[in-house]
Amino acid sequence: MVKKFELEGIRTYDLNLIPDERGLFGEVLRQDWSDLVDDWISQVSFSHSYPGIVRAWHRHTRGQVDYIIVLKGALKICAYEDESKKLVEVIINSNKAQVVRIPGHYWHGTKCVSDEMTMTLYCMTRLYDYNSPDEERRPWNDHAITPAAINGSMIDPRANKPWDWFAPPYK
Repeated sequence: MVKKFELEGIRTYDLNLIPDERGLFGEVLRQDWSDLVDDWISQVSFSHSYPGIVRAWHRHTRGQVDYIIVLKGALKICAYEDESKKLVEVIINSNKAQVVRIPGHYWHGTKCVSDEMTMTLYCMTRLYDYNSPDEERRPWNDHAITPAAINGSMIDPRANKPWDWFAPPYK
């Protein structure tokens, strides 16, 4: 099942895990998943993050799209657009297999929100160029990232304040 968000191109896709007596199997990305995949993968990387670690903010200006899959733990993924001041916040974890699609032109980052280290798989549509990286960076606590709406809600108490990766969850 594909879920679309307030910022164009951001989607989550529930992965189908097939269990049997050996364990389980699941497809992560398929070129024929046209409701999720608009492009194709050039590079796959992974990271481990310790609990509470924030990896933010960065963006890609040459058309890169990131597909993010959490294999272990739980991850908060945020994407922000300066012009509209909209922020999308998605929490994914290894208990519900999903892939998150983030067009790289949005400022985006992650935070490990589990009590255990996360293991995250990143699939990207562009190769990392060591000599000329397609990456702009901002500090993780940049006060210029002040969302007017979070996941479409302007009444979220975290709206209209500098983004705080450590604010209590909004319910």
